[in-house]
Amino acid sequence: MAVTWTSALLAAGSVLAGALAIIVVTHLVVRLLARRWPPASRLAHSARLPFRALVLLLAVSGWVAGVRPDPSSDWATWWDAGALSLRVLAIGTGGWLLTAVLLFAEDLTLGRTRTDVRDNRLARRVRTQVLLVRRLTIALVTIVTIGAILFSFPAVRTIGASVLASAGLISVVAALAAQSMLANVFAGMQLAFNDAVKVDDAVIVEGEWGTIEEITLSYVVVRIWDERRMILPSTYFTTTPFQNWTRKNSELMGSVELDLDWRIGVDALREHLPSVMERAGEMWDRRVSHVQVTDAVNGWVRVRILVTSYDAPTLYDLRCHVREELVAWVREQQPDALPVQRLLLDEQ
Repeated sequence: MAVTWTSALLAAGSVLAGALAIIVVTHLVVRLLARRWPPASRLAHSARLPFRALVLLLAVSGWVAGVRPDPSSDWATWWDAGALSLRVLAIGTGGWLLTAVLLFAEDLTLGRTRTDVRDNRLARRVRTQVLLVRRLTIALVTIVTIGAILFSFPAVRTIGASVLASAGLISVVAALAAQSMLANVFAGMQLAFNDAVKVDDAVIVEGEWGTIEEITLSYVVVRIWDERRMILPSTYFTTTPFQNWTRKNSELMGSVELDLDWRIGVDALREHLPSVMERAGEMWDRRVSHVQVTDAVNGWVRVRILVTSYDAPTLYDLRCHVREELVAWVREQQPDALPVQRLLLDEQ
């Protein structure tokens, strides 16, 4: 018995030394690789814990398999339980490591695009797709890991065989029970790759103007202009018409409308507009600034000023600026053009 335990301890020391050697060698290789490829350091940081844990678990599992006593021994049941526990932990840690590596690869794609530039349509599209793929990756790896853990138990394997035998009926029942959920999941995946809507897109939904804040596999979060959040199922954007102001590019055209009296000097207003736009500074992209008379009914003249800007939030601020400037100009320079109600009195 003394020789057996001595051999077991020596085997344990050899296994742990081998695991430590693998960890050290891998660390040195990653450090050398990081000198030529800087992202390798981020990969090492995110995968360090699961990798080390997996190496140690595999080493201990190998040691247990090598020194396990005879099945007829009194300790055989405890050794089997320990081996099963190590297998479950190794599978879970492997799923953790796989998730870390896949998320790192997806973050590399996300890091190649910048969203802090004016025309960031491509970057927002990539960001939308990567964020959805991240959630799908985590869900799939979790499901596969849990399945592998369950099938490590002999009793579950028997149940799994019987379930697979009746998989046709179960799939029909599951599809009917989860029809709405699956529809949202497939709609979320469709939104990620059909370019209909992206993160930070300016949209009008349910009569509200806002921007897309988050797209998941089942719902979309729209940030309304007054900081409210509207939560909509993913199927909404595949079955209901909505306005997307920034689908092709972020530049937008907006209008400012004023109802004025018929005595308004349109030419004078048109000459004053360039100075208003110059005072707008960076809000105006210098593409369009027009004055148009679009209507003249019900005692008023409707004047429309068309302006353009780089994106939806800046356009909103620009429209407010132009409206304030023109209201002040009309009040101070052309008070006769202020809206009035005319009444015709007959002495009879």
